[in-house]
Amino acid sequence: MSYTPVREALRRLESEGLVVTDVHRRATVACTESQEMEENYRILAALEALAGSLAVSKMTNDDVMEIEALYRQAAACQSDDDRLAELNRQFHFRIYECARSPMLLLLLRLLWRSFPRGPQAGRPHQELVRQHAQLVRALKRRNEEEVAATIRDHVIGSIKYLPHQEALP
Repeated sequence: MSYTPVREALRRLESEGLVVTDVHRRATVACTESQEMEENYRILAALEALAGSLAVSKMTNDDVMEIEALYRQAAACQSDDDRLAELNRQFHFRIYECARSPMLLLLLRLLWRSFPRGPQAGRPHQELVRQHAQLVRALKRRNEEEVAATIRDHVIGSIKYLPHQEALP
């Protein structure tokens, strides 16, 4: 087979978003949306863990009380309550704000926008409540390592709820 039909096939696959061609004229299979989302979760886990770890030494007792109040509001909701996504966002961002890092807060806002329905989408409500309760306990203990690990596990745990795309025939 000559190079021409292969080149044409690769161009067609690239136009459909299935192949990516780099400047050195090498073609690779494009990442699927679920692969990109998984990568975003991994980045989010690292940044959220950093924010939590920085927040521990800077947060006041009032900060912890506000975070716990947000947790309690979300925990009191039913799983189909329209307020849940917003309460979850407020809970997480209240912790980020305690890190007192404008750049980190900006990056987290940008990253959260990459999740169309929020990073908690698909997670069972009771699991979210249990993990947030664990995080609140770690924050109250002012345990930096426990806070970072709890957040990391919480965010990485969202990956299993990603819709996985079918492989192409």
